[in-house]
Amino acid sequence: MGKTINLMIDNCPVTVPEGTLIVDAAKQVGIDIPVFCYHPKLKQVGMCRMCLVEVGRPLVDRVTSQPVLEADGSARIQFAPKLETACTTPVSEGMRVVTLSEKVRTVRREMLEFFLTSHPLDCPICDKGGECPLQNLTLEYGPGQTRFLLEEKQHLGKRVPLGELIYLDRERCVQCARCTRFEHEVVDDPVINFHNRGRALEIITESDPGFDSIWSGNTTDICPVGALTTTDFRFAARPWELTSAASICNQCPVGCNIVYNVRREAVNSGKTGIKRVMPRQNEAVNEIWICDKGRFGYHYTESPARLRQPLVRKDGELQPATWDEALDLVAEKIGAAGSGLVTLVSGRLANEDLFNLRQINPAGAALLYTSMGGGDLVGQLGVSQGSNFGEMGKNSVILVVACDLHEEAPVWWLRIKQASERGATVIVVNPRPTRLDRFATYGVRYAYGEETATLQALLPEAAGASEAIRKAAEALRNAENCVVLYGSEGLGLAGSTSLAQACADLLVKTNHVGRANNGLIGVWPNGNTQGAWDMGFRPAEDLSGALGKALVAYIAAADPAGDDPALAMAVDRAAFVVVQELFLTETARLADVVLPVMPYTEREGSYTSGERRVQRFYPAVKDQPSSGIAALAGPRADYAIAAQIGSRLGLTMEGRAPSLIFNKIAATLPAYASLSFQKLAEVVEQSPIVGRTDLYYGGTTYDNKQGLGVQLPAVPMGNLPKVSSPPKMDVPAGSLVLVPITRLYDRGSLLLPSKLLHQRLAQPAIWLHPETAAAFGLQDRMMFPVTLSGHTQDVSIRVDDTLPVGVGLVTRSVGLPVNQPVILAMSHT
Repeated sequence: MGKTINLMIDNCPVTVPEGTLIVDAAKQVGIDIPVFCYHPKLKQVGMCRMCLVEVGRPLVDRVTSQPVLEADGSARIQFAPKLETACTTPVSEGMRVVTLSEKVRTVRREMLEFFLTSHPLDCPICDKGGECPLQNLTLEYGPGQTRFLLEEKQHLGKRVPLGELIYLDRERCVQCARCTRFEHEVVDDPVINFHNRGRALEIITESDPGFDSIWSGNTTDICPVGALTTTDFRFAARPWELTSAASICNQCPVGCNIVYNVRREAVNSGKTGIKRVMPRQNEAVNEIWICDKGRFGYHYTESPARLRQPLVRKDGELQPATWDEALDLVAEKIGAAGSGLVTLVSGRLANEDLFNLRQINPAGAALLYTSMGGGDLVGQLGVSQGSNFGEMGKNSVILVVACDLHEEAPVWWLRIKQASERGATVIVVNPRPTRLDRFATYGVRYAYGEETATLQALLPEAAGASEAIRKAAEALRNAENCVVLYGSEGLGLAGSTSLAQACADLLVKTNHVGRANNGLIGVWPNGNTQGAWDMGFRPAEDLSGALGKALVAYIAAADPAGDDPALAMAVDRAAFVVVQELFLTETARLADVVLPVMPYTEREGSYTSGERRVQRFYPAVKDQPSSGIAALAGPRADYAIAAQIGSRLGLTMEGRAPSLIFNKIAATLPAYASLSFQKLAEVVEQSPIVGRTDLYYGGTTYDNKQGLGVQLPAVPMGNLPKVSSPPKMDVPAGSLVLVPITRLYDRGSLLLPSKLLHQRLAQPAIWLHPETAAAFGLQDRMMFPVTLSGHTQDVSIRVDDTLPVGVGLVTRSVGLPVNQPVILAMSHT
């Protein structure tokens, strides 16, 4: 531990690390110094002057350089003639700080009076009313009347769109620069700036489309007034009307902690509706930030298109049925199928759902809908308890291979960026440039198909051909800590499995396993894919064959028919198909029985993140029984449906509550042995201290009172598989290899209901290097017909000279198998 400083704040003794600012030191002992421009996650600027305090320091004799003492032996304190900004002044030994003197109160009153000269008096209609620092501080310190003329107030735009997601009220802006500093300093998206000077100063967007940042919603959290509001919450509710439920974002493997703000509404027939999503502090996961997909992508949970009752195929058509009728039929078919049951699930499901689904028929196949392998290796070599990107800096190496973190797991990108700024060595190994390259110490390029060989070149015994590889290998050997994140861009199941093996081999041979801040992380396509691996589900090398031969295909939270026409034909060949889903997907349309399920916002459960952190989520909307078993009609929870089928099969299964199922998980899986729902709900004090009581310090972020989650312990290593050779792709002359890439706003049944994000959805396109485009006679922005699995659609050609030659990069909306490259015969398109 570094040097500590002792001081007094309002006669309260304080001991803090050297370099701590006065405002933060005061916060440690529960003393709130008001601020507008300061934020604990931003660099201090001392602009608003709201934090002025009296500061005294021990008087030092200029001759002897010794402290001057009082008669009682204490140091004589000399106060500065002027007040000092608590947000820019570091503490010093023996300092005395006074935050509530009449002199300080007078300055605060005058500063607030000055702020209000250009601020509208529209608190009754302002969206920030009830959680506004300016409003609260004015009531506590502000003047009852002003000396300025009302007629001279500024009148500016009241509903200025910075983009389709964020509105600016220019009259309310107090020019604290929190929003611009966040976009510039924290997330490297300098797309909003100050424009003009003096009283004409205003925030503008300098991007097209407007406010082109995937982090824009965070600016509304840290805005200390009602100047910035989100489109979905503007004039939608008042903060005091809302109730809150802790949850976990399931859009990607990061597992960001969030809060759902909800209320009952007459326009919703008295039912509870979600009004907004807010970040919940977890410094080891997402700090206090969330991406816009996690903030605005929840609308699918309230979609009117959701399934509401079971459907059973009769006379060739899906028709409404009772739960008993549907479940009896499913149980009958599963009981007769024996080992002919194929259960297919995705990482959208909670651990409790997955565990129960696995119990229904142990003799059947338990398949995971993903073409990314290596989850068993992550289970063995994943980052251990105590791992935190926030603690990685000098002497740490972070290796990222075959993925675009900014698009696939944004908060991991953000935290690795910050680690780089603290001195961590970041190595990016990728076939094309990504946003992380800007913060990489070393960048290594390879051709698609050479991922495993490139990783093996980093081994201690290998001699790298390029200087970048040699320096990266040296950094890995000498690092105190090393975390490897691997993805699946350009790789099918076999290729990504081979890459995971190479990553595991590298970590073991450089001795970076089994301790905190060391290990393997999979950048999975879903939020709980790692949990699915832990519960015993595995991807199939031939999913089409497995589904087509199934006596019963039981598909939960997956839409293979909608993703790949070849898989649609396989589903259609299965003897009997059961689909457990939120919507009538393409796969559900082919089913013999469709079972409607609750979204995770209506129930509770747990997820296991890519960092092997098990986290608990709670029901936000409680209009339906959370267990699902008590519900006589309407959707039920996935775990409850599985338990009800199991009881019909004569199995003893838990279906009353997720906590009871989790106890069975803990009793079955060694890695989960010490866990319980009570353990997942435990919290400890975090720094910085943010919360709802002090809105001006940390913004409207929620502090964490419902659980920080628990990272799984290191699992004793068994014999690791040898690194397999990835399959080679034979590309005939005149053909083009299409490689699917991930975009944050990819199309999907869970994203399409969020109309706010429609302008940001990835459009069907193929990106080509100019040489590749010229070789096939293609031009930028032209439309080109692509035929895959008998399906033809027009896609836009985009030319980009930063891309590798000889391949085409495509969005998933083109209809490629997930992560699986395909060969496009250009003469046949």
